Parts: sequence; C-alpha cells; structure tokens
Amino acid sequence: MTYRELTQKLRKRGCEFVRRAPGSHEIWWNPANQRFTTIVRHGRKDLPKGTLRAILRDLGISPEELRRS
Repeated sequence: MTYRELTQKLRKRGCEFVRRAPGSHEIWWNPANQRFTTIVRHGRKDLPKGTLRAILRDLGISPEELRRS
C-alpha cells in the first residue's frame, strides 16, 4: 500500500493530518480514540509491511478495519 492509498483510507476512517514533521514525515491523529502516529512519505513506493502495521497499531485501527475502508 502506498502513502497516498493509506492516507485516503485513514481520512475515510476519520483520521486527520496534523502537521509536517522533520524530513519526509507527517503527524496524523485519530480523534475517535485520541491517538497519534507518524507516517513517512515514500512517494509512489509501497510502505513496508512492518511500518504499515506500526502505523495502524499507533492509531488503534486493525488491518481488517482498514481493508473495509
């Protein structure tokens, strides 16, 4: 899954972009459970599976929930 695909699905789930962080990173917020995460912008490349799992864990979203988005 690319950065763009991920952020589109997160927006559908109600997550919000907060601000840019150092380098090519962004801070995102899940208001449903008040949790933050950092997402790296990889351009058009797929995010590594471990990175994607960590982002979802930080936001409190299961992979199944993301697939349904």
